[in-house]
Amino acid sequence: MTRNDMATISDPEISTLIDNYFEVLWNQDMELFDRVFHKECVLYSAQTGTLNIRPYAIYRDAVANRVSPANTPGDVRADSVLMFNQISPTLALVHAQLQMFGGLMQDYLNLVYLDGQWWVMAKMWERVGDAVK
Repeated sequence: MTRNDMATISDPEISTLIDNYFEVLWNQDMELFDRVFHKECVLYSAQTGTLNIRPYAIYRDAVANRVSPANTPGDVRADSVLMFNQISPTLALVHAQLQMFGGLMQDYLNLVYLDGQWWVMAKMWERVGDAVK
């Protein structure tokens, strides 16, 4: 794995959550998925010109039933935290970048502290280019 962060995450629990986030998307460990994404989370994208909304259950099913980037020939793992802002003791925002399925993806992750841990509560994502090999 290559990780080239441009921002430092000051909270160790949030740092662990983001490490787990990158791991989930690369290897598709569904037990870890359930510890990263809150069951009420929603994903959003409008890159095709149409709003794409994926609630937790739909996103989880999609991830569980696809070939992982780790098992996709030619994919090279490269994760980065581009921006971090902890707004309060219970709310934070992370701008993440990763490569998967031949694309360079950027995500805005809205994090919330609930039930004694940090969760991804909302994700806005976009493919911003081709993966760098």
